[in-house]
Amino acid sequence: MIIRCWGSRGSIAVSGKEFIKYGGDTTCIEVVSDAGDLIIIDAGTGIRALGNELVRTGRRKISLLLTHAHWDHLSGFPFFKPIYNKDFEIKVYGPQPTQDSVKSIISKTMASPYFPIELEDINADITFLGMGNKGYSIGSVKISTIPLSHPNQGVGYRLEEDGKSFVFLTDNELTFHHPFGLDYKDYVEFARGADLLFHDAEYGSDEYRETIGWGHSVYTDTVNLALDAGVKSLGLFHLNQERTDKDADRIKKECSRIISDKGSKMKCFMVGTGTEIKL
Repeated sequence: MIIRCWGSRGSIAVSGKEFIKYGGDTTCIEVVSDAGDLIIIDAGTGIRALGNELVRTGRRKISLLLTHAHWDHLSGFPFFKPIYNKDFEIKVYGPQPTQDSVKSIISKTMASPYFPIELEDINADITFLGMGNKGYSIGSVKISTIPLSHPNQGVGYRLEEDGKSFVFLTDNELTFHHPFGLDYKDYVEFARGADLLFHDAEYGSDEYRETIGWGHSVYTDTVNLALDAGVKSLGLFHLNQERTDKDADRIKKECSRIISDKGSKMKCFMVGTGTEIKL
């Protein structure tokens, strides 16, 4: 598997010289299997640039996995050029249990009076698949799911192929139990032994005192989860909209020190636009 990040920012896209290193686009992850299957996780603003690349290279079959319906994970969908091209086949998988409920989530991103083009007017061959919290496969990739601890419900993913595993748990609050969410130990087991974990790391401890219950984790809690789960590599994800490159580097340094002090050799890094990892 190849994992590429096209956006890792949380809540809202940002721009400016202080955000160059890690980028300002919101959540979008591209996964390419060894067999060539293309899987996209979330349709934040980062999916715009990915779509331009897919049109240029001519990749025509896409599976889009949605984690949840919050705006920063959907707002790029109307600007994803493949949806306007009749040669593209797109399957959309969502956290809701029915086809109609997943279609409803997507259609709201292109609804009058907020957008001039409606979902029914696009040209791609789009299929909506309401999977809920179930396991399934896309080509050679086995996919497991877990409910997120986040307002309004959501789902995390574990992708496995040829003995390698990638776990994606964005928008997951480890120390607050939301309705439909699970306990800390459940997320430890879900991530157990993963080669790569991307996990929400939005807040510092001081920030979190003002944002308890908002659905995001303190980065030190994320490090502890990864250590408890024995993952090989941790990517700190869902960067706060105010988190400058300098701030992010400081957090990465602090997390690396915690890992070292606990005698672990786990790798730790900030996930930014352009991050690419091959498993």
